[in-house]
Amino acid sequence: MKSLSTRRRHPLAAFVVLVLALGFAGTLFAAFVSPASANADSGNTSAQAIANGKALYETSCSSCHGMNGEGSSYGPSLVGSGSAAVDFQVSTGRMPAQQPGAQIQKKAVLYTQAQIDEMAAYIQSLGGGPVVPSQSQYSVNDSMVQLGGVLFRTNCSQCHNFAGEGGVLTDGKFAPELTQTSPKAMYEAMLTGPQNMPQFPNTVLPSAEKQAIISYIVSTRDEANYGGAGLGRIGPTSEGLFIWTFGLIALLLFAVWIAAHTTKASAERVAQAAAKKGGK
Repeated sequence: MKSLSTRRRHPLAAFVVLVLALGFAGTLFAAFVSPASANADSGNTSAQAIANGKALYETSCSSCHGMNGEGSSYGPSLVGSGSAAVDFQVSTGRMPAQQPGAQIQKKAVLYTQAQIDEMAAYIQSLGGGPVVPSQSQYSVNDSMVQLGGVLFRTNCSQCHNFAGEGGVLTDGKFAPELTQTSPKAMYEAMLTGPQNMPQFPNTVLPSAEKQAIISYIVSTRDEANYGGAGLGRIGPTSEGLFIWTFGLIALLLFAVWIAAHTTKASAERVAQAAAKKGGK
């Protein structure tokens, strides 16, 4: 008994008791706090984001798309459009639209990314749809550039030009240039098909192929113009215009200069000068 009493008075005894007490309390907490409780907290956070997004939607979007996203004569239904469509349209400044037209153009972004995420969560809750991609899905992969070039020329170059410089469509519409578009926005555009663009869901164009296309487009931004001036890199249209506007005029001027310096022309000028001198 005397030896046991001596151990209780050891300087480390209080520390050992404290560690054991904390361990016991942690075990009790883990036993009583179930995974369901953690999921409930996550659900509350999601519910709050949806509520915030709904409030933003009613303020900025409902006048065109309806109070419940059902659409109207001014804007299409958003039910089933998904969070990816919202993130693309709002984060690029296309929405809210300033005015209707053949095509809604980019402008300054009016919301923070947190607000955009909340609106996207609300629209996603209305009927599902394509979700915002993760960064790993649209990150640039240099090993996929060759495949991306083939896929881009097959599926995208008809409208966006082989180098992503954009192009003119019918009725005042156009395919925007991709030289400054973020990889995330490009992935979302392929996924959702905004405005005049066809939709390429993962069942048609798998996620890996979308990533390959993005990798190719980004690689062209730093590519040198080995043939000389790029002329906007929009193909034979700009080259033909340059030839007709500058090249043909230069050839005509050169032809006039040659005609003015032939032997016959020089002789005629000498004769005219002599005639004028003799007349005096």
